[in-house]
Amino acid sequence: MKFGITQSFSCSYLPNEEERLLVYAEEDAFLSARYSQLIQAGFRRSGEQIYRPHCVSCNKCQSVRIPVDAFAPSRSQKRILKGNATLSVKLSTSLKPEYYPLYERYINERHSDGSMYPPSYEQFDNFLSCTWMAPHFLEAYDNDKLVAVAVTDVLEDNVHTSALSALYTFFDPDYAASSLGTWMILMQIEQARSAGHHYVYLGYYVEGCQKMSYKHKFHPFEQFIDNQWRLFTKKPA
Repeated sequence: MKFGITQSFSCSYLPNEEERLLVYAEEDAFLSARYSQLIQAGFRRSGEQIYRPHCVSCNKCQSVRIPVDAFAPSRSQKRILKGNATLSVKLSTSLKPEYYPLYERYINERHSDGSMYPPSYEQFDNFLSCTWMAPHFLEAYDNDKLVAVAVTDVLEDNVHTSALSALYTFFDPDYAASSLGTWMILMQIEQARSAGHHYVYLGYYVEGCQKMSYKHKFHPFEQFIDNQWRLFTKKPA
């Protein structure tokens, strides 16, 4: 496999740190299958790009995945499930026009201090769309009102790589008290279990970044450390 290394740039997660990426650089007719392999080695997708952090002096970005069959919701997650019992979910395989206004409002009201601000449709389309991996969209509705969307990659369905990868979730800021971010992960876990997938990948946990701390709240979880997956278990609370 061929890889390239980007130049260093300001880290999106940690102040005063520089970020650098290792990027898959081959033109491959079977990129979806290749990605299913590379995600097991800590890689991630953004748009067409398959990458993994490769920083000079920092290794705090570590991939996290949930073993679906072993997962058990904590008491607080059970309360979230109960509190959102009136919501419904639907699965879509197409990018719908109503997604972007929801995303735009979410970024403007929830992440105006982040790297995705200010939002634009071009930015939105570039990091979601992919010619070799068509994402699925898990939609949440309050009656007929769209309140959240979880963008999800479905990795190749075989004994080693059967998994979902949670790419990004955005929701109506008016529902912030309902913990929709956590609830949508719980829905993705349930979707994975129903489809017989082995894992849900949550992307990178970043030590020292409060915004990423939620990824350690789903137990048990596995974290990619020193090029191997390590299991972390904890009695749910």
